[in-house]
Amino acid sequence: MLIMLAYFVFAAIRAARDSEESGSPEQELFELAHRYRDSYLLPDDFDADASRLLGRARLAVDSVLRSRVNAEGLLDDVRNAVMLPPQEWEVARLLAKLSSLRGEHRDLVRGGVTPEVAAAMKPLERVLAGSESAVTAKVEALERYAAHVADAERAYRARGQIEALVERLPRYEELLAESGADGLSMPEIGHLTGEADELEQALRASIGSAHELFRHLEGPAPSG
Repeated sequence: MLIMLAYFVFAAIRAARDSEESGSPEQELFELAHRYRDSYLLPDDFDADASRLLGRARLAVDSVLRSRVNAEGLLDDVRNAVMLPPQEWEVARLLAKLSSLRGEHRDLVRGGVTPEVAAAMKPLERVLAGSESAVTAKVEALERYAAHVADAERAYRARGQIEALVERLPRYEELLAESGADGLSMPEIGHLTGEADELEQALRASIGSAHELFRHLEGPAPSG
């Protein structure tokens, strides 16, 4: 959410720069944006690779927070609401810093460097690569959690559909009897209740897996 608000902040900053009126609302917003610059990020803060990775993180977080199983409280909706946005923000913050350093690195090597400089830069390049791998791992952890939530979502939806079919069975049986079509065979109907039970177990298993992954996202418990 903070990242999305940055679009509006960015537009206000541009308007303030174009305005010479002191004390205008745009100017006040510009001053606030400058004062709290470390509290939001702009699209220009990310290079292309970082933008794609951030998009993956945002998609994973949004899919969890908007899921029915989360809204129905089958997941820990409060912890999701409290923990996942900061996870997204941390990914965004690291990607912005990584983008900045990568940009400076590209500017420095543009036009070529001597072998001595290239050798001195190798450790710094390893830092950039290692940091990107670490942030990617964070995003992949969010995606794994979102995938388990998606499994639970499918099981939840299917369970509801099966339960609706079971509720309608008496009306179908009544129609068969009244139409004289008793000879029709629908053995699949008898399995609906069993399938509902299987889906209930699948739903519980998916939610249990999601809970385990969420604890992994939180990191190790503090010692002492």
